[in-house]
Amino acid sequence: MQRGFQLGLLLLAFQLFQEGLGNIPAVTLTVLGFNVYLYMFPAAPLMKACVSLQYVYKDKDWRRLFLSPLHHVDDWHLYFNMVSFLWKGIRLERRLGGGWFLYLLSVFSLLTGLVYLLLQAALTTLMKDSDLLAEFIDVSSHSRECAVGFSGVLFALKVVTNHYNPGGVTFVLNIRVSNRFASWVELVMIYLIAPGTSLIGHLAGILVGLLYTVGPLETIMKTSADGNNPRTSSYFNFSGYSGTTREHSEDPQHAEDHTVDDASKSDIARLTEEEQLEMAIRNSLNDGGRTRQRETARPAYGVHPTAEEVRLEELRRRRLRRFGEVSNKRRRRL
Repeated sequence: MQRGFQLGLLLLAFQLFQEGLGNIPAVTLTVLGFNVYLYMFPAAPLMKACVSLQYVYKDKDWRRLFLSPLHHVDDWHLYFNMVSFLWKGIRLERRLGGGWFLYLLSVFSLLTGLVYLLLQAALTTLMKDSDLLAEFIDVSSHSRECAVGFSGVLFALKVVTNHYNPGGVTFVLNIRVSNRFASWVELVMIYLIAPGTSLIGHLAGILVGLLYTVGPLETIMKTSADGNNPRTSSYFNFSGYSGTTREHSEDPQHAEDHTVDDASKSDIARLTEEEQLEMAIRNSLNDGGRTRQRETARPAYGVHPTAEEVRLEELRRRRLRRFGEVSNKRRRRL
């Protein structure tokens, strides 16, 4: 697509370099870049990418649910949405992890469009039955609108972000608002200041965010992730994607002892008998308290020392007896 001078893109690039590309998590940066790419080279014209009840449900054009969040009307639309996404994405991806955050974005993008269609259908029904509602809201315009842009997903992310900071405050047009109500206040303020924005699309995003924070959506997502791939239970936990698995005992002391034992077995064979005796005594003196704690914690049945442990114990006893004999001889001489 051929476009003229794009001040919004220039400001967005400045914002990215000011933040520092190395400080932006991978998923956030990739999704942001993908939105910019589809703005420069759209997958479909806006009228074939926007979502509405007529085009999606009645005309069975379901691909609009995937195209709509990733297309923007102009460079300012893209700029404001991506700057907002940059702020939310950095915080949420660092908190949830890249894998879960990408999963969250995918689900939010699809659900926002579906909830939008349900709200549009509900308003269309109310419009037919209520003249009072039509006096305050131009319901007919909302029932015919075709929405495009990332704003609905951003409102859902805003609900999640505020959920993780319940005691914080947000400034909406220099008005101090509690995070619990910030999304609702912003919804009303944006509609009053810019009536051309999609009230239903923003409301759909808030409802999807609430489905995740206080509804069953998070549980359903975790159950679905674990059911599709049994290994995901090692990667997805209550705080999101961890990227690591813990296959050893949860007791860090046991894991540390296992490493020390393996190293000792490989080194003992290289020592002389005298060096082995001295090492056994030194380990006994240094780790005596810790060894006694482990022996006390072990059950009295079903435990058999290894041959290496028996040999080291015998060497330690012989060394102690020899040390005692030498000490007795020195006392007699004195």
